[in-house]
Amino acid sequence: MLVVKALHISMVIAWFAGLFYLPRIFVNLAMVDGASPERDRLLLMAGKLFRFMTPLGVLAVAFGLWLWLGYGFAGGWLHAKMALVAVLVIYHLYCGRLLAAFRAGRNVRGHVWFRWFNEMPVLLMFAIVFLVVLKPF
Repeated sequence: MLVVKALHISMVIAWFAGLFYLPRIFVNLAMVDGASPERDRLLLMAGKLFRFMTPLGVLAVAFGLWLWLGYGFAGGWLHAKMALVAVLVIYHLYCGRLLAAFRAGRNVRGHVWFRWFNEMPVLLMFAIVFLVVLKPF
């Protein structure tokens, strides 16, 4: 099970790298006016990053479920962690919708909104790490 735990942690770290960086690309996309080589480059980067981070997120969740099956589902802290992971999955999927809106030229949000949006995975990560380490309930 230690190998599964190591793989889970590695996939979570890699997935979070994408969750941290993709919204930063959205900030830059929201600041670009109209069609331009810069917009095309940012869309290419965002698309490649989303395609890269999606399997990492799937693997992080899969290894986490494997650990759950191996160790059991006990403690309120684990229920809270699972709820926060569900929020992360929804955040990830919403990033995909935002990317599609940028590609279609339908983005209606400004760069300031994306700067705030970018902070959500950081807050979720802190909450999840504290739950896992402290197991408060």
